This record gives sequence, structure tokens and C-alpha cells, in this order.
Amino acid sequence: FHKLFLHKGEYVYLAGSRIKNSDGVPELQILICFNRPEDAILTYKKRWEIETAFRAMKSSGFNIEDTHMRDMERIARLVAMVCVALVWAYLVGEHKDINIKAIRILKHGRKAKSLVKYGLEEISTILMRPTYTPKFDVFKFLSCT
Repeated sequence: FHKLFLHKGEYVYLAGSRIKNSDGVPELQILICFNRPEDAILTYKKRWEIETAFRAMKSSGFNIEDTHMRDMERIARLVAMVCVALVWAYLVGEHKDINIKAIRILKHGRKAKSLVKYGLEEISTILMRPTYTPKFDVFKFLSCT
């Protein structure tokens, strides 16, 4: 659905689509934008992926906001390192979910934990428990080859 409207003296587009909410029930998603409505939904989807990544950095075990840093250069280096760790944890969690043991699905249809959390748990278990024998090499995900 795309339509042009006049809102407070400005022309805006409304773009809409059906999405499933957290309970799996379809609902209407409506976006108001100044740019082409064809791009609005894809742009919003990309933005949502970025928001999800920031949420993972803040509350999925990384707790980046707890540092209370103020030096922008140090913050930039920290964010870069956390991004690497986030991708590593995601890849480990995805691999474990697909190949070793799937994450439990709850009654509402969503996974009991995120892939990032699942991977981070595996990585931390390997690093903190020397007697633990992993079913796959988590360090291979750090290699570009």
C-alpha cells in the first residue's frame, strides 16, 4: 500500500505492509516517509536490523553501556571490538542451532534465546571451563579463510 498525503503542510507518503507480531499474529505496519514509499519498507527493515544489533550490544551479555566511557576514540575502538564479538557469537550460535542442538521454541513460536546469546554462552563455556569439550571449533569462525 502506498499513498501520498498532505500532513501539516508537507506531502508525505504512507507505506504499509502486513507483518507478524511477536505472537505470530499478522498486523498492519504503517510507515510515514518523505521519500519514495517503495524504498521505505526496505529501509526500515535495515534500520530495524541495526537496532537489533545495538540491543544485543547493550543487553545480550556485552553490556556496552556499563563502561561509562566518554573518550570518542576509545568508544569507537570498543564498539568495533564488540561488533566483532557480536558477529562471532551470532555465527557460533547459528551453527550450534542448526548443526548441534536447536534452540527450544516457546509456545508463542519464538526461540527461547537469541542466536547471539546462544553463541555467547558456548564461547564463554569454552573459555571458562577448561575441561569442557566442545562439539565444534568456535575459533574457526574468527578466520577469514
